[in-house]
Amino acid sequence: MMVMAAFVWAGMVAGISFLEAPVKFTAPHVTLEIGLGIGRLVFGYLNKVELVLCAAVFLGALYSQSTGKVWLWVLSLTSLLLLQSFWLLPALDVRALAILAGQDPGESVLHLVYVALEIVKLVLLLSTGCMVFVAALKQEQQLRYKKFSV
Repeated sequence: MMVMAAFVWAGMVAGISFLEAPVKFTAPHVTLEIGLGIGRLVFGYLNKVELVLCAAVFLGALYSQSTGKVWLWVLSLTSLLLLQSFWLLPALDVRALAILAGQDPGESVLHLVYVALEIVKLVLLLSTGCMVFVAALKQEQQLRYKKFSV
């Protein structure tokens, strides 16, 4: 369950943050306002799905009695997601609403911070999924060896 949740989550982050988000602004007739409206909606829903997948990864770590290294990665992912959920996404939403209202919110590095955190999150997700998958394979091999050596 943990491996599946990590890889599904990684796929969603890669597909939405690194494909859908930049591509939508290259589509014909998509204005900044339309793109921002779509982005607010898509990233709002993505965040809700991410929270569910994060809970699945966390519960998987609890259930599988994960090592300290796995817990470090899982807690890092959880912290990163909570930071995005309760600080960064609301701050970006305020900026988007200001732009949609015709205001100029001024320069900000928030979007770059979000992209940087998405890169870190993707690396953590892929690393966690691979680490847990390899550990499960090793455990399976050990069980097979014990079964045939008795």
